[in-house]
Amino acid sequence: MLIQLILSVYNKDRQVRRLSEVSERVNQSEAMAQTEANGEELSSVVSDFLQFLNASPTAFHAVDEAKRRLREVGYEQISEKEDWNLEAGKRYFFTRNYSTIVAFAIGKKYVAGNGFHIVGAHTDSPCLKLKPVSKVSKGGYLEVGVQTYGGGLWHTWFDRDLTVAGRVIIREEKDGSVSYSHKLLRIYEPIMRIPTLAIHLDRNVNSDGFKQNTQSHLLPVLATAIKEELNKVATDNSKEKPTSNSSKHHSVLLQMIASQLGCAADDICDFELQACDTQPSILAGIKKEFIFSGRLDNLCMSFCSLKALIDTTSSESNLEDETGVRMVALFDHEEVGSSSAQGAGSPVMLDALARITNIFCSNTNVLIQKAIQRSFLVSADMAHALHPNYMEKHEDNHQPKLHGGLVIKHNANQRYATNAVTSFIFKEIALKHNVPTQEFVVRNDMACGSTIGPILASGVGIRTVDVGAPQLSMHSIREMCAIDDVKHSYEHFKAFFQEFTQLDGKVTVDI
Repeated sequence: MLIQLILSVYNKDRQVRRLSEVSERVNQSEAMAQTEANGEELSSVVSDFLQFLNASPTAFHAVDEAKRRLREVGYEQISEKEDWNLEAGKRYFFTRNYSTIVAFAIGKKYVAGNGFHIVGAHTDSPCLKLKPVSKVSKGGYLEVGVQTYGGGLWHTWFDRDLTVAGRVIIREEKDGSVSYSHKLLRIYEPIMRIPTLAIHLDRNVNSDGFKQNTQSHLLPVLATAIKEELNKVATDNSKEKPTSNSSKHHSVLLQMIASQLGCAADDICDFELQACDTQPSILAGIKKEFIFSGRLDNLCMSFCSLKALIDTTSSESNLEDETGVRMVALFDHEEVGSSSAQGAGSPVMLDALARITNIFCSNTNVLIQKAIQRSFLVSADMAHALHPNYMEKHEDNHQPKLHGGLVIKHNANQRYATNAVTSFIFKEIALKHNVPTQEFVVRNDMACGSTIGPILASGVGIRTVDVGAPQLSMHSIREMCAIDDVKHSYEHFKAFFQEFTQLDGKVTVDI
């Protein structure tokens, strides 16, 4: 009992100190963004972005932070499971699976059949997710079984201070009644690490390259077996029973999760957790011109679009002359193809457009089709900036630069959904507001990635332009972008919401 008490006090003190250290580093970075960035508005946007990044280690946390921000300015939460009672001039949002969120503001002059002005992005990033049975013991070590999610640069995950975050399904009993809920979890202190092999045991690593097997080499070390045995002694002395999940996950991990959530380990029914870097997002570079962070792809576009929507709908006067619906849709599962109930390949977008249209007119068969043809989607996903050490990887006439503004992505084979009309509209809005833009085409001898743009353009039938802020180290555990491009992206999306209705009325195509 005494051993357990000592361990408990020690662990709590360590967690408090770690949380204090992380908080201090985050606050220092955000303070630098406020005082050292060029211009008052820029520093405010950058500081706000750093706060968003540091609050969002997973897609679940990103949605939770988006919800908080929307509620703070008066957006009303609605549920897809219930009837909607919407009014012109009002603002709403809903979530699906708590990893996708759709927010929209209805113009005061909106009528059924009018268009939707949408910025779409995604909340997920490549990561390592814990397996349903994560308990691995070998060589005297306790390791955590993980599976790769998306196309990550997995070698960057080695020798990093890692923790876990995500959501946990909890069993709750009150007055004899049992219910189940999900709770978000984030452990701040570093609890595991994926160590590299010493060069003495891999002499050719620098000449042949670092090659890891994602099944056998990519397991984080959680503890040693000898320390686990000491923990068992403390547990036995306190007469605690093994939990129902102890055969699937290490008991020391379950106990830490339970301690963080304030529940018994046996009340943990299931979870969706992922490994996360504990290093906070920071303002960096000798001129403080960069942001170093994980998950810039694609939390940067998620943040910029959300902030633009909030700032263009924060007062009733913003929607006074609006005839359409301003919307932001942040989807899960883009990194793995979007084919899920909450991905861009699901009906979530079309469902939302149809339900909103239906509220204002019962005869939606023709009106929803008309509305879609009057709508416009900005598919916002980060872009590849020119890398100074790999110049040959970019096509000579299409080399996006940091600080150069949003990159408009083109691909003749429809890996991106941009065409001349959608590109013109987006560039014309930028021109009016003096916001820079760039253009990108992949080399003919290289494969081209894709986005939610073609998925939604083909699935919904909506006009689409594919864009993204330039960045380096995409899909690394630690990426980088320029603070100017955060500002440019935010300003461009804000201008899109303000200007699209008027500009679109001047564009003639299908007549």
